[in-house]
Amino acid sequence: MAERVEIMLTEEEVDSRIREIGEQISKDYAGRMVHLVCVLKGGSFFMTELAKRITVPVSLDFMSVSSYGGSTKSSGVVRIVKDLDEPLEGKDVLVVEDIVDSGRTLSYLLELLRDRGPASVKLCTLLDKPERRVVDVHVDYTGFEIPDEFVVGYGLDYDQRYRNLPYIGVVRFD
Repeated sequence: MAERVEIMLTEEEVDSRIREIGEQISKDYAGRMVHLVCVLKGGSFFMTELAKRITVPVSLDFMSVSSYGGSTKSSGVVRIVKDLDEPLEGKDVLVVEDIVDSGRTLSYLLELLRDRGPASVKLCTLLDKPERRVVDVHVDYTGFEIPDEFVVGYGLDYDQRYRNLPYIGVVRFD
């Protein structure tokens, strides 16, 4: 079964929206430093571009979590694969994610981070699929709300491929 990728959001649309989000974050955090926490691997492309467009001081950290194990269906058990390098106490934390889907993993992750004593915790995602939500997760900054399609590009992958596409595409199977 071959697959092909159809463009959903062009590189220009994604770039423009990231610029807008960066401007809003810069206004919201005026006079403060924001600590960006990237959820790996997919969030790295978005966080890099977003950080370049934020005008207040920024610090970065990375975290990797898994709720799948070796399966394609979520096990419901979240495992920290790579924890943060820096403590969060007293920091204004902004979690940066590539996509919010069911909300299970992010709900767990946000609660875990809040328990570490930051001044604040907010969530920023490039893509949001609200119709797939099974756990209520508040998203503070959203790039695009998208329908329930299997998307790739800008860090999102299919079998570790397509992360490097500069646009968001839908995978179609022929």
